[in-house]
Amino acid sequence: MAEATCRVLRDGALEGELAPALTIKDSILSPLASHVFDYVVSQLSSFILAGKSQSRGIVIVAFSRSPSYYVDLLKNGGFDGVSLDKWVRILDCYTDPLGWKHRLKESGKIGSSPDSSSWITVFRDVRNLEKLLSGILELGKGIVGQGKDRFCIAIDSVTELLRDVPLSSVAGLLSNIRCHEQVSCAFWLLHSDIHDLSVIAALEYMCSIVASVEGITQLKSGQQGLFLLEQNLRKAKLRVRLKRRNGRVRLMSEEFYVKQSGISFTSISSSEESMAQTLVPKVQFNLQLSEKEQIDRSKVVLPFEHQESDRAKQIYDGRQSFMDGQNGIETEASQSTEKASIGEIVYIRDSDDERPDSDEDPDDDLDI
Repeated sequence: MAEATCRVLRDGALEGELAPALTIKDSILSPLASHVFDYVVSQLSSFILAGKSQSRGIVIVAFSRSPSYYVDLLKNGGFDGVSLDKWVRILDCYTDPLGWKHRLKESGKIGSSPDSSSWITVFRDVRNLEKLLSGILELGKGIVGQGKDRFCIAIDSVTELLRDVPLSSVAGLLSNIRCHEQVSCAFWLLHSDIHDLSVIAALEYMCSIVASVEGITQLKSGQQGLFLLEQNLRKAKLRVRLKRRNGRVRLMSEEFYVKQSGISFTSISSSEESMAQTLVPKVQFNLQLSEKEQIDRSKVVLPFEHQESDRAKQIYDGRQSFMDGQNGIETEASQSTEKASIGEIVYIRDSDDERPDSDEDPDDDLDI
């Protein structure tokens, strides 16, 4: 399931459509979304180096972790540290997000230090989203150039950005990223229990994929609750909602374990999955039929349904005269007495002078 999500991001966007976007959300009860984020970064990096991805580089916007963390992540993942500057750019919004350190350096209150390297750029005003968008796109174009080649964007925490910027501005930033013709895909982290439901719903609405990290066990009070919390820090369940291009929605779920070398995914057993499917919310009416109701429904005779196996039933349509159809009516009446469970409606005209139904215009005799 996690591999399927990475493949969607790898394939990117078709010409003229929005780039696929992924939201990875968690909560304090199971704060493991960052591990899933690192997994997606590593997988897309592998696709980029192997030439299997639509994107030719990756731009990492670091809000919650330092750029050195991602350098070590890629180096420990087997990627050549010397060649990172050819396909990776990091926009450092972690070191000095509001520019305070820079102003202290200019005043001489603190010592100066190297601000950036060839592929790490420090950004000092995260509240200026126009400048932030321009900085992200410029870093991506620095990798792939001004042609038709694309790059992917990874934002390690939208939650950090929402501390200083309103939701409408953040939504506009993410929308502009997806609309850019050189962006192949984008994904970001979100800590759901910090924000209102309206904020979460707005960000999920903008995404084609939503991955939710949920705890395996329910917490309880006392010592047992602390033990279960520790279990949720090593093991979690990943539920993914994927919206396809044709409008269909696919739901997937998978368990993963956090190890020293990374995370490993395992499929959920069929018994646990079937149990989850049978859980329905409590409502004021039954959603399923009982055995007796199913039997009664099977006995219902549908209108104009031919139950006779040897011949079709004769249904009087009111177009024949009463005398011509009398025998047929008597036959139907006798059958109705034999099968009282089958109801019928018989129409008899008042006289033979009454005109039968026809397709003629009833207003033909009017002088209009």
